[in-house]
Amino acid sequence: MQAKSYAKVNVFLKITGTKEFNNTRYHTLNSRFILVENLYDTIGFVPAKCDSFTVEGIDGVDTKDNIIYKAYKALNSHIGDLDILEYFYNHKVVVKKNIPMGAGLGGGSANAATFINMVKSACSLQATTEELAKIGATLGADVPFFIYGYKSANVSGFGEVIEEFKEDPLTLEIETPPIACHTGRVYGSYDNRYLEKCDPNSGVTLMLQKSSDILKHFTQPEELNDLYLPALDIYPDLKGYAREGNYFSGSGSSFFRVV
Repeated sequence: MQAKSYAKVNVFLKITGTKEFNNTRYHTLNSRFILVENLYDTIGFVPAKCDSFTVEGIDGVDTKDNIIYKAYKALNSHIGDLDILEYFYNHKVVVKKNIPMGAGLGGGSANAATFINMVKSACSLQATTEELAKIGATLGADVPFFIYGYKSANVSGFGEVIEEFKEDPLTLEIETPPIACHTGRVYGSYDNRYLEKCDPNSGVTLMLQKSSDILKHFTQPEELNDLYLPALDIYPDLKGYAREGNYFSGSGSSFFRVV
């Protein structure tokens, strides 16, 4: 069993505030996510006898820190289907990575979501897409978008509110500098210098517009992505990649343009 795990870019990303949930503070946002269908990882479930849950192909990350392992644990916790345990005693997860890490392209979140959807199919889970998206939201703000699998969607709340946005697909060119942006540090930089100026209605009008029209109207990455300047504060070398027509995705470090 094998599936593609696609990257995404944020056409715009506007921070609207913060809220407490389960004693943890989260940022709220309004954003447009679009899938990048020419950039993807591949995830396979390969027959193998395993003493414990096994993930191969992601170097330098301990299994327990791997978001796919966290997705496996979350599925077991929320669904409690013994078929999941049995399946992964007899299969290992093999990942072929193409999406860079720390690049703002949602690679890890896409892997978790693809894994969850594959388990639903492999183990004939009765859970709905909505239920799986709620599980995904416990793993990361981008995961629900990938579980739904829309090519374009408006994303709000903590990332759990997903509304499909139907539009013609864009052909994108992505440039990822040799810089891995740490999401927590970028959000920390945002909190220190920019949070007090955030607008709870920011991005609302953008959610009504086609991605192509948005990108024609704005020319500077900071106009569309509230995390660009905070990322630049920590990783000043990003400035060299902010060429005309380049837009910044997520918490970095990738830039994209329409071709």
